[in-house]
Amino acid sequence: MKIKSAADYDQIKDSVVTIGTFDGVHIGHQKIIKRLVAIAQTEQLQALVLTFFPHPRMVVQKDTSIKLINTIDEKADLIQDLGVDHLVVKAFTKDFSRLTSLEYVRDVLVNKLHVKHIIVGYDHHFGRNRTANIKDLKEFGAFYGFKVTEISAQEVGDVAVSSTKIRTALDQGAIKVANQFLGYNFMLNGTVIKGKGLGKTIQFPTANLKIEESYKLIPKKGVYLVQSIIDTKLVYGMLNIGTNPTVSDANELSVEVFFFNFNQTLYGTSLNIQFLDRIRDEIKFSGLEALKAQLEQDQQAAFAKIALLTKN
Repeated sequence: MKIKSAADYDQIKDSVVTIGTFDGVHIGHQKIIKRLVAIAQTEQLQALVLTFFPHPRMVVQKDTSIKLINTIDEKADLIQDLGVDHLVVKAFTKDFSRLTSLEYVRDVLVNKLHVKHIIVGYDHHFGRNRTANIKDLKEFGAFYGFKVTEISAQEVGDVAVSSTKIRTALDQGAIKVANQFLGYNFMLNGTVIKGKGLGKTIQFPTANLKIEESYKLIPKKGVYLVQSIIDTKLVYGMLNIGTNPTVSDANELSVEVFFFNFNQTLYGTSLNIQFLDRIRDEIKFSGLEALKAQLEQDQQAAFAKIALLTKN
């Protein structure tokens, strides 16, 4: 459940809250959120995740270069699947960043989220200029009547390392490594738009994917084995991320997927594409015939990988 406006806060009763950006909602995050849900059940509270958007670095440091593993909608779906009662997406603005620690705890955590228990990292900082720490949070808890559970240094470290490793792996095209840390398949979500139609001329028609969120991390250029659910059916394909150097001098990045044994028109369709493995780097070929020959090889390589996946 995603909370977008102050009016929705009325749905929240006494809660146990964990706070963070949770980008990736990877295996480390999942461990924390599962603990949150377990505590909520034991203490008869609502399980609530508080996260922020845009990413604080985008606002405070004006860092527009940061790329995120999940879009906000992907994050919401992943967190909801873990059994959380509420996902509160707090708009991170300059005004919000200037709240004092007292204003943040009193006005947001206590008065809006009705917090009775907070689970945060031992190194958690909050309030204007991030000057308050977990010791301060415990003092606020004693005054306002909520408990504070610390996430250990080891667990916090595992979460941070996992996020870094996932981003690095995706930048390097190491999809299997990224998926291992995520605990699910890395995904891209977008809408199918019309392309140049060159794929049809060599019997490899592709669906061109438009990804609206400019902050979404796109893996390294190259060809990948992917899967998608289309009309309730699992369909495999191979996806190319790149600039199509064989047929274009443009530098604009495109994402296009060719689905195996599939001939349905997809224009305007929203697709969720899950990445399974990497096949090769993007290559500039001498012409369309050479490109077609390589795509035929790629398809055979993809079939071999699918056979291994389905066998296991």
